[in-house]
Amino acid sequence: MKTTTIDKEALYACLEEVKDPEVPVLSIIDLGIVRDIQMNNDELEVTITPTYTGCPAMDVIATAIRVELTVLGFKKVKIVRSISPAWTTDWMSEEGKRKLKEYGIAPPNPKQQVCNDKLFAPDEAVQCPHCNSWHTRRISEFGSTACKALYQCDDCKEPFDYFKCH
Repeated sequence: MKTTTIDKEALYACLEEVKDPEVPVLSIIDLGIVRDIQMNNDELEVTITPTYTGCPAMDVIATAIRVELTVLGFKKVKIVRSISPAWTTDWMSEEGKRKLKEYGIAPPNPKQQVCNDKLFAPDEAVQCPHCNSWHTRRISEFGSTACKALYQCDDCKEPFDYFKCH
């Protein structure tokens, strides 16, 4: 198999234009779902990892990647989905977390705040993206999408999504 050298930095910059259809302020680079880009013979291969197995946005994202790279002149683009290692919110960029907060979604905490063997830690402190208060409470384990939980701020009373740490 012949491998051709490509400018990965330029391709990653190009993929900044591909937005998450569920949170359009985030690029797939912000999310950290692009794991690798390689050129094999005349085919550009992009490896992506979903934020969770079965994420419905992955088909839309794969199509958007293919379109973006075709516009750059790549005739053969292969999208490889890899679920190992599993995606983690640690892969999100700091810029992506900032964009989430500005959009009104609480970004994932750096670490779970409470050691707990339950899937969803009921005592996890989540900061309100609207007023920055820590006086918040979880309303539902699931928000607008499965990767988010619904919270409400006790100070400003605004509901908001929290991008769950995982």
